[in-house]
Amino acid sequence: MTVERTRHGRVLVVTMAREDKRNALNAEVSAGIDGAMNELEDDPELWCGVLTGGRLMFSAGADLATGPGEPTGRGGLVGLIQRQRTKPLVAAVEGMALGGGLELVLCCDLVVASRTAVFGLPEAKRGLMPAFGGAFRISRALPLNVAREMLLTAEPLTAERAERLGFVNLLTVPGGALRGALALADKICSNAPLAVREALAVVNHEVNGDEAVSWRRSDDAHARLLETSDVQEGVGAFFEHRPPRWTGA
Repeated sequence: MTVERTRHGRVLVVTMAREDKRNALNAEVSAGIDGAMNELEDDPELWCGVLTGGRLMFSAGADLATGPGEPTGRGGLVGLIQRQRTKPLVAAVEGMALGGGLELVLCCDLVVASRTAVFGLPEAKRGLMPAFGGAFRISRALPLNVAREMLLTAEPLTAERAERLGFVNLLTVPGGALRGALALADKICSNAPLAVREALAVVNHEVNGDEAVSWRRSDDAHARLLETSDVQEGVGAFFEHRPPRWTGA
C-alpha cells in the first residue's frame, strides 16, 4: 500500500509510503490520496487531516517515468490538487518537498516542517514548469520575488527560511514534523468544527478566488513546453544523471 491512513481521535493522518521511490507521485499514490481525502471529507467524525510522507521525506514530485495517473473525479490531479475541501488539512514535512510534492503542500492550510525540510520547484531543470498549480499558487504563499526566485532558479528553500517568510507555521526537530502537526490539529479540533470550516472557507476564497483562468494559462504553457526538444533533453538528462544541454528549442 503506497498511501496509509491512521486515525488519531478526530484527525486522519494520510501517509505517502513509497519511500523507495522518494514518494514519487504515480497513479497508485494519486488513488490513495484521493480515497483518503474522500474519507476525511465524508466522515462527520473526522474534523481535520494531516498529510505526510513519513519520517524521511515528503515527496520528490511526480514520477517522471509513469506520471501521476489520471485526475480523480473529486480531487483532480493527485487526488488533491483541484479538490474543493471544507476541513482543515495540515502538511507534516520531513526532508524534500519538491515539484509536485511542494504543490501538494500548497494545497494544505497549515505547514509543519522539520529543520531538515526543503521546499522547491525544480521543473525548470527538466525543461518543464510547475503544472500542478505551483506556478500561480506559490506567489500567494510566499513574497512575490521569493516565488519568482524559486520558479526561475529552480533552487530549493530551506525550512528555516520558509518559516521566516511565513510559509511554515511550526519548525520541529528532525523526525518531529508529524508530532507537531498532530499537536496543531488537536488545537484545531478543540474548536467548534462548523465555525472552523466557515472561517476557512472565507479566507481560502479570499486568497484563491476562482482559479479557472489561472489553470487555463498554466495548462496551455505546460502543453507548449511538452512540444519542445528541451523537455526531452531535460528528462533524459535526469535519468542519465548528467547535466542537460539546452538549445532553447
